[in-house]
Amino acid sequence: MTPQSAVADTKNRRVGFIFAGVAFAMLGMAYAAVPLYEIFCRVTGYGGTPQRVELSSVDVIDRVIKVRFNAATHRDMPWDFRPEQTSQELKVGEQGLAYYEAYNPTDKPIVGRATYNVSPFKVGSYFSKIECFCFTEQRLEPGERVSMPVIYYIEPDIDQDAYMSDVVEITLSYTFFAVEEGDQSPPSTQSGR
Repeated sequence: MTPQSAVADTKNRRVGFIFAGVAFAMLGMAYAAVPLYEIFCRVTGYGGTPQRVELSSVDVIDRVIKVRFNAATHRDMPWDFRPEQTSQELKVGEQGLAYYEAYNPTDKPIVGRATYNVSPFKVGSYFSKIECFCFTEQRLEPGERVSMPVIYYIEPDIDQDAYMSDVVEITLSYTFFAVEEGDQSPPSTQSGR
C-alpha cells in the first residue's frame, strides 16, 4: 500500500464514520420529533394546543367569546364520542364547564386517550384548561357510558393582543384514540370520523 492510498483510505473511513454518525443522529431525531413537538406545543400553545393550568383567580372582563365543542374518534376507535352541548358563550376570564360523552358499544373493555386542540390556532396560548379528561387514559367497560367534564377559561391577556381582536369564536376539539393500557407513545393524529 502506498502512502497516498493509506491517506486516502483513512480519509474515506473518517468520511464514512461522519456519514454514519449523521445518519444515526437523524434517525434519533426522527424518533424524538413527535414527543418533542408535543412538549413544544403544550408549552407555547403553538398549533392550537391549549395551556393546562392550575385553578386560580382570574380577572373577568366584559368581552364575550363563543366556544364551540367538537368530538371525533380515530378510525380504529369504536367508541361513540360527542360533546353534550354544542357551544357556550362566556366572558373572557370566566370559568366554563362543558361535558363530553363517551360510549363503548363493543363487548370488550377499551382504553382511550384524547388529544385536543383549539381553532383558530392562534388562540392556543390564551385557552387554558383547569380540568380535562385528556390528561389521563379512559377505560370503558363493554356497554359503559361516561360523561367527562372540561373546566376551562380564556386568558384575559387575549384582550390586550391586537392580533386577537377579531376572535369572537373558538372551537375546542377532541379526538379519542384506542391505546394499550399504560402505552405512553403519542397517538397518531389522523382522525377517522
